[in-house]
Amino acid sequence: MEMDPLPPLIDLNDDDDAPRFFDRYSSSPSSPTSSSSSSSSTSSPTSLNGVVPSSTTTKRLDYMLQFLDRKLSTETATTTSLPEFIAKGSASAIFNPPSRSVLHPDRPPSLDLRPHPLRETQINRFLRTIASTDSHLLCGSENGNVRVWDFKDLYEAGNENEEEDTAPFLDSSSSNSSSASPTLCLVADLGTGVVWSGHKDGKIRCWKMTMTKSPFKEGLSWQANRGPVLSMTVTCYGDLWSGFEGGGIIIWPWEAIEKSLSVMNEERPIAVHLVERSYIDLRSQLTANGFSNILTSDVKYLLSDNSKAKVWSAGYLSFALWDARTRELLKVFNTDGQIENRMDFPSVQDFSMEYASSSKKEKIQGSFGFFQRSRNAIMGAADAVRRVAAKGAFGDDNRRTEAMVLTVDGIIWTGCTSGLLVQWDGNGNRIQEFQHHAFAVQCFCTFGSRLWVGYASGIVQVMDLDGNIIGGWVAHNSPVIGMTVGAGYIFTLANHGGIRGWNITSPGPLDSILRSELAGKEFVYTRIENVKILTGTWNVGQGRASHDSLVSWLGSVTSDVGVIVVGLQEVEMGAGVLAMSAAKETVGLEGSSVGQWWLDMIGKTLDEGSTFERVGSRQLAGLLISVWVRNNIRAYVGDVDAAAVPCGFGRAIGNKGAVGLRLRVYDRVMCFVNCHFAAHLEAVNRRNADFDHVYRTMTFSRPTNLFIAAAAGSSSVQMLRSTNAIGTHTAEGMPELSDADLVIFLGDFNYRLDGISYDEARDFISQRCFDWLRERDQLRTEMEAGNVFQGMREAVITFPPTYKFERHQAGLTGYDSGEKKRIPAWCDRILYRDSRSALVSECSLECPVVSSILRYEACMDVTDSDHKPVRCIFTVDIARVDESIRRQELGEILGSNEKIKFVLEELCKIPETIISTNNIILQNHDTSILRITNKCGKNDAFFEIICEGESSIKEDGQASDHCPRGSFGYPRWLEVTPAAGIIRPNHIAEVSVHHDEFLTLEEFVDGVPKNSWCEDNRDKEVILVVKVRGRYTMETRSHRVRVRHCVTAKIKRSDPELNSTRQVQGTVLHRSDIQSLSSSYDMVDHLRNLHSP
Repeated sequence: MEMDPLPPLIDLNDDDDAPRFFDRYSSSPSSPTSSSSSSSSTSSPTSLNGVVPSSTTTKRLDYMLQFLDRKLSTETATTTSLPEFIAKGSASAIFNPPSRSVLHPDRPPSLDLRPHPLRETQINRFLRTIASTDSHLLCGSENGNVRVWDFKDLYEAGNENEEEDTAPFLDSSSSNSSSASPTLCLVADLGTGVVWSGHKDGKIRCWKMTMTKSPFKEGLSWQANRGPVLSMTVTCYGDLWSGFEGGGIIIWPWEAIEKSLSVMNEERPIAVHLVERSYIDLRSQLTANGFSNILTSDVKYLLSDNSKAKVWSAGYLSFALWDARTRELLKVFNTDGQIENRMDFPSVQDFSMEYASSSKKEKIQGSFGFFQRSRNAIMGAADAVRRVAAKGAFGDDNRRTEAMVLTVDGIIWTGCTSGLLVQWDGNGNRIQEFQHHAFAVQCFCTFGSRLWVGYASGIVQVMDLDGNIIGGWVAHNSPVIGMTVGAGYIFTLANHGGIRGWNITSPGPLDSILRSELAGKEFVYTRIENVKILTGTWNVGQGRASHDSLVSWLGSVTSDVGVIVVGLQEVEMGAGVLAMSAAKETVGLEGSSVGQWWLDMIGKTLDEGSTFERVGSRQLAGLLISVWVRNNIRAYVGDVDAAAVPCGFGRAIGNKGAVGLRLRVYDRVMCFVNCHFAAHLEAVNRRNADFDHVYRTMTFSRPTNLFIAAAAGSSSVQMLRSTNAIGTHTAEGMPELSDADLVIFLGDFNYRLDGISYDEARDFISQRCFDWLRERDQLRTEMEAGNVFQGMREAVITFPPTYKFERHQAGLTGYDSGEKKRIPAWCDRILYRDSRSALVSECSLECPVVSSILRYEACMDVTDSDHKPVRCIFTVDIARVDESIRRQELGEILGSNEKIKFVLEELCKIPETIISTNNIILQNHDTSILRITNKCGKNDAFFEIICEGESSIKEDGQASDHCPRGSFGYPRWLEVTPAAGIIRPNHIAEVSVHHDEFLTLEEFVDGVPKNSWCEDNRDKEVILVVKVRGRYTMETRSHRVRVRHCVTAKIKRSDPELNSTRQVQGTVLHRSDIQSLSSSYDMVDHLRNLHSP
């Protein structure tokens, strides 16, 4: 029977008219109205014309041919490698290779937008903040730049010149990068299509989302403050709030921002002048006696509660609640929910704040006088002392606030350094707390009925709005410092600068389908790299080597080597050296002039600078390790961390011990450990114990200067320095060496030969009878018994014992012939463990590092020490993921897999909703109830109400002068409460649409109100847009509601007789008729039976 041909793995003749994807969650067949084209689509899994770029096709073909070659040639690898001895394992899992897989088994498949960059490439360029619009993802960096990804390009191949594995992006201008100031915060304003960035130098910059090429420039920039801009938010009235040190909050009114944006392109200096002088300094506007002294904490976080028209400001240990419309201070309270107030005022909540003109301020200052101001200052200091004393001590507080977010049900969540999660209602009342993880909370993100929490441990947890855990996984190998939502993903920014996108349905049914599909295409995006590693160990006996000796040992075998690791022992010894080394270690210093001499000499031998580059070193007393990398692979090697473990007296002195370096090579973790264990023939158990101590306790940390650059941003991130600098996430209680893909131990292990005399050993050596000597080797015996170096490998030794020799005496006759006549021994050894296990031995993503030994030899012609130098050359196959290809594969799977389409169609349905009216007429102080009904009997509906803009009504009744506000905000005469929420199936939400008289506007110049005028007396009209979405889709259906304010109603309201007889028409209700919507869902069943015009 003839079968239909299988489709090709890669279709080189892809249809140019293939459908594009942008929002993969929008099945959205016939949505009546969408929020915008950008929010209704997600990214395209193919290129602009639907054809995979030719360079990508070539890569895929290369990887598949590589895969076929590996399958067809199974014996070639063993022909040139040396035979090995493998130590017996242990019952403890710490000595087993780490578990690896094609896709991480314990987390959902992710979109690697920007794979983990090497730390050394990011100094002063780390991404520190993240935000999103409907169409773009943005990140702010330490050099002041803003990086932008277009959601249409999420699945595209990266730029070949820079960060080729990263999705295509645009960068802002870097012409002044040397003097640019770090970006500390980002906030997107969808209403005006701009993004605001706050910087360490006190500047605020404005970026228009219309950039098309790099580098792009900011549209507006001004000096907001002398100190850093710590936080920003845009309120529901379009104002830009910014937070500073010492409790400072400055508001940039929408009216001034609007003027500046309108002339930004033509007259930039005028635009800057307009906005720069329009600021409102909230602290200077407060006139309450002593009250402003509470506002002294740095404003680390600003959050706009648009549903209740309030703004939250927060420091580490305190909060303040503001009215977004009037800008009045409503409440100040601490992290325990206790209200902060002066003893001469009974309650902050009962205290009414007011603004002061310049003349009022002078009167107030004069009336209080010097003593009153001193009293307030003293009381402020006393309060600070009281708050600290209540916590038990000065210093870091594990309950301080590290992140905050507003969920759709109107609840504020804050996260603490201790991992504590706290719920607050919209009025600042503490509700309850949760503790799901012991590490510091770093960030939040919310979408639909889920809350995402990012921790300093790299873990992400997903919770429902009641605080119940839905799922959690290790999202990154370093702290998760930022999150945002866009294009159907929750994007997480790691401390190392990597960005991953997580499906907003995760954890969910889509994960298993994607995992299976991606795993089946492993051969398409797996790339096998090969690198040769030269390792050398030498106990130099406090001597110094000649150039010829170094060339013989290292320089003669480096022609095709990519990585060189050198470990030295006894570089310098003596009581003074050991004491000085111990003193340096206690203050974080290391190294010596002698150690530097060795590094310089070896560097000259290796042609450092032209051929090789030294990437890291570590010294502990006489122990020294260093790594050099060939220039042509330098771009793939980095994240270098160092460690030292003393094993001398009391495990505190470095005469014995180990130093180590950990680095990432082709995205795989490799550890190199240089050891010097206990001496003497009978000290076998001590040597075993030294190894065990080193293996279990070696903890890596990055160099101090690199760490300062890499860990800026959150103090809680710095707590991780001593635990996991590179970010390898080991299981609890597991040594860091356990999580490395390749571990190489080298050094003077000091294991001797048992049961043999000096003369017998000399005779066997002279006859080169090494087989018999190997049976007397203590190390081999202990490895065979599983007592040391469990599971590790060593090439079979074919060179003479390397200890002990007379200095400067060549040949085998140079063995120690003095009084002690120490028995020759193989003290100097090199062992390793790669990814191979009993189940998997072929190089693949499940077994990513497979090594074999090409050469293992001693340099017997070198006579500068009583030990001979030993070298070992490894050939290492490394399986790594081409993230650019895998990202494209993910896009193609999402766009073509029918099962995924079906699941998404079910998950992403938008519930059918109706509204009670499309037209509302408000007279002065009137309130109308807008009812939104969820007609779906199965799924929750999520709504948000925005304002498309305000128009004036002409005499003929037509609207004109349409003017949108920032952040789709409301005019100041309109209050919409709640502006967002959840509607249960077959339930109704009540929304209050209220007119509140706000006739007087003040224009501020340099923080002082200068001009005031009455609002336009013409009738006003706004268009409210009720956006409704489902639980898992960013696609929305929209209802438009016309709200008109009739100013002429003031005449009618002045007649009490008319007021008493006036009928309530349509949805216009008296204040007393408004129900208090106390629940977070704002729904009442009986409203379904009420009349809605």
